[in-house]
Amino acid sequence: MAVPIPESHMRLLTEPIIAHLATIMPDGRPQVNPVWCDYDGTNVRVNAADDRQKSRNMVKRHYATVFLADGPYFWMEIRGRVIDVTKDGAMDHMHVMAKKYTGRDRYTPLREGETRVMYTIDPERVVVFGS
Repeated sequence: MAVPIPESHMRLLTEPIIAHLATIMPDGRPQVNPVWCDYDGTNVRVNAADDRQKSRNMVKRHYATVFLADGPYFWMEIRGRVIDVTKDGAMDHMHVMAKKYTGRDRYTPLREGETRVMYTIDPERVVVFGS
């Protein structure tokens, strides 16, 4: 069951703030990447090309942490389980996030022929700092 996001820190998910996504490598070490993300009212969603290491990590190990900060004294860490992995609607999701993060109506793929996947993360623990 999703832990709610505190209203005090909701803007970290609604404003175009780059998140840092931590996943678990096969050897147990963390891997961290900057990503776009959004919030559907219950879960955090991120999107990646299907051939990226972060994608393989989320599919195999099912856990991820999303960290968002607006300066060093206002941040939120969302730890959770990856509960859905889908290609359906993933490119549409990228278009929505492109609007949020760049102001453009459409996402332009970084590589020709890339396949996008949307990952839904159910927040199990939320840690916040600052007010």
